[in-house]
Amino acid sequence: MKKVIAILIVVLGFAFSTNAQEVKTVSLEQTKGEFTQKQLTLSEGTYIFEITNTNVGHNVGFVLAPKSDVKAHIKNAYVTAQVKNNTKETSKKVTLTKGEYVYFCPLNPTPQYTLIVE
Repeated sequence: MKKVIAILIVVLGFAFSTNAQEVKTVSLEQTKGEFTQKQLTLSEGTYIFEITNTNVGHNVGFVLAPKSDVKAHIKNAYVTAQVKNNTKETSKKVTLTKGEYVYFCPLNPTPQYTLIVE
């Protein structure tokens, strides 16, 4: 019986470790009218976006969308709350696949910047 339990623990441990994905944080800073990071290149994977509002003077947000369809916002990339002046907020987990994306803030407002996933 102990042998069966030990095997079960090993199998379950392996199953959970193969399903676990490393989540990386991408920190982006907004100042008045722009992001300080003008372009990003990332590898495929799961990310959380951390957005900092540095003296913008009002709340800001974050939008990520495929470059081919800018209106198709990736909703998990939205910050969980508007980012108040001189604070930070994060998005939910976002899994990105190869391709080109754009990011911007409609509240600041900022230009659209390129995010490339290789």
